[in-house]
Amino acid sequence: MFESLKNSHNQVYGSSSQGSNLTHEAVAGAASFAATKLFEDRQRKKGIPVSHSTAKKALSALAGSEVDKLFETKGLSHLNKEQTKNEAIEKVKQGYDENYSQEDQWSPDIQPAIW
Repeated sequence: MFESLKNSHNQVYGSSSQGSNLTHEAVAGAASFAATKLFEDRQRKKGIPVSHSTAKKALSALAGSEVDKLFETKGLSHLNKEQTKNEAIEKVKQGYDENYSQEDQWSPDIQPAIW
Protein backbone atom coordinates (compact mmCIF):
# COMPACT_ATOMS: atom_id res chain seq x y z
CA MET A 1 0.00 0.00 0.00
CA PHE A 2 2.59 2.56 1.05
CA GLU A 3 4.72 1.78 -1.99
CA SER A 4 1.91 2.87 -4.32
CA LEU A 5 1.39 6.02 -2.21
CA LYS A 6 5.10 6.76 -2.46
CA ASN A 7 4.94 6.37 -6.25
CA SER A 8 2.00 8.80 -6.37
CA HIS A 9 3.96 11.22 -4.19
CA ASN A 10 6.92 11.09 -6.55
CA GLN A 11 4.63 11.63 -9.55
CA VAL A 12 2.80 14.62 -8.05
CA TYR A 13 5.51 16.36 -6.03
CA GLY A 14 8.32 15.50 -8.43
CA SER A 15 6.53 16.99 -11.40
CA SER A 16 7.35 20.53 -12.42
CA SER A 17 4.35 20.64 -14.70
CA GLN A 18 0.96 21.90 -13.66
CA GLY A 19 -1.66 19.47 -12.51
CA SER A 20 -3.68 19.12 -15.70
CA ASN A 21 -2.17 15.65 -16.24
CA LEU A 22 -2.82 14.46 -12.68
CA THR A 23 -5.71 12.25 -11.59
CA HIS A 24 -7.56 12.46 -8.30
CA GLU A 25 -6.15 9.00 -7.44
CA ALA A 26 -2.57 10.23 -7.84
CA VAL A 27 -3.22 13.42 -5.88
CA ALA A 28 -4.97 11.50 -3.08
CA GLY A 29 -2.11 9.01 -2.88
CA ALA A 30 0.48 11.77 -2.83
CA ALA A 31 -1.36 13.65 -0.09
CA SER A 32 -1.70 10.46 1.96
CA PHE A 33 2.01 9.73 1.69
CA ALA A 34 2.97 13.30 2.61
CA ALA A 35 0.58 13.25 5.58
CA THR A 36 1.98 9.97 6.88
CA LYS A 37 5.57 11.15 6.60
CA LEU A 38 4.79 14.45 8.31
CA PHE A 39 2.88 12.71 11.12
CA GLU A 40 5.60 10.13 11.73
CA ASP A 41 8.41 12.71 11.64
CA ARG A 42 6.61 14.97 14.13
CA GLN A 43 5.63 12.14 16.47
CA ARG A 44 9.10 10.60 16.46
CA LYS A 45 10.56 13.99 17.32
CA LYS A 46 8.16 14.26 20.28
CA GLY A 47 8.82 10.64 21.26
CA ILE A 48 5.28 10.15 22.53
CA PRO A 49 3.09 7.13 21.70
CA VAL A 50 -0.50 7.89 20.65
CA SER A 51 -3.66 5.83 20.41
CA HIS A 52 -4.77 4.51 17.05
CA SER A 53 -7.83 6.78 17.03
CA THR A 54 -5.71 9.87 17.74
CA ALA A 55 -3.23 8.89 15.04
CA LYS A 56 -5.99 8.37 12.47
CA LYS A 57 -7.61 11.72 13.31
CA ALA A 58 -4.30 13.52 12.93
CA LEU A 59 -3.48 11.69 9.71
CA SER A 60 -6.92 12.49 8.27
CA ALA A 61 -6.52 16.19 9.04
CA LEU A 62 -3.02 16.25 7.55
CA ALA A 63 -4.15 14.41 4.40
CA GLY A 64 -7.01 16.88 3.91
CA SER A 65 -4.63 19.80 4.35
CA GLU A 66 -2.22 18.32 1.81
CA VAL A 67 -5.04 18.01 -0.73
CA ASP A 68 -5.94 21.67 -0.15
CA LYS A 69 -2.30 22.66 -0.62
CA LEU A 70 -1.96 20.64 -3.83
CA PHE A 71 -5.14 22.13 -5.28
CA GLU A 72 -3.74 25.62 -4.65
CA THR A 73 -0.21 24.98 -5.92
CA LYS A 74 -0.78 22.57 -8.82
CA GLY A 75 -3.84 24.10 -10.48
CA LEU A 76 -6.14 21.13 -10.07
CA SER A 77 -9.43 22.81 -10.92
CA HIS A 78 -10.26 19.93 -13.30
CA LEU A 79 -10.56 17.57 -10.29
CA ASN A 80 -13.26 17.26 -7.66
CA LYS A 81 -11.64 18.50 -4.46
CA GLU A 82 -14.02 16.76 -2.04
CA GLN A 83 -13.70 13.44 -3.85
CA THR A 84 -9.91 13.75 -3.79
CA LYS A 85 -9.90 14.70 -0.12
CA ASN A 86 -12.18 11.80 0.83
CA GLU A 87 -10.02 9.37 -1.11
CA ALA A 88 -6.85 10.72 0.55
CA ILE A 89 -8.41 10.23 3.98
CA GLU A 90 -9.47 6.68 3.14
CA LYS A 91 -6.02 5.86 1.77
CA VAL A 92 -4.19 7.23 4.80
CA LYS A 93 -6.45 5.29 7.19
CA GLN A 94 -6.09 2.09 5.16
CA GLY A 95 -2.32 2.44 5.04
CA TYR A 96 -2.22 3.07 8.77
CA ASP A 97 -4.35 0.01 9.52
CA GLU A 98 -2.25 -2.22 7.28
CA ASN A 99 0.97 -1.19 8.98
CA TYR A 100 0.15 -0.36 12.59
CA SER A 101 -3.15 -1.89 13.73
CA GLN A 102 -1.41 -5.01 15.04
CA GLU A 103 0.29 -2.83 17.69
CA ASP A 104 -1.40 -1.60 20.89
CA GLN A 105 -0.84 2.01 19.80
CA TRP A 106 1.34 4.02 17.46
CA SER A 107 4.79 4.33 19.00
CA PRO A 108 7.95 6.15 17.95
CA ASP A 109 9.77 2.84 18.53
CA ILE A 110 8.00 1.22 15.55
CA GLN A 111 10.05 1.39 12.38
CA PRO A 112 8.54 3.65 9.72
CA ALA A 113 6.63 1.73 7.09
CA ILE A 114 7.30 3.92 4.10
CA TRP A 115 10.82 5.25 3.96
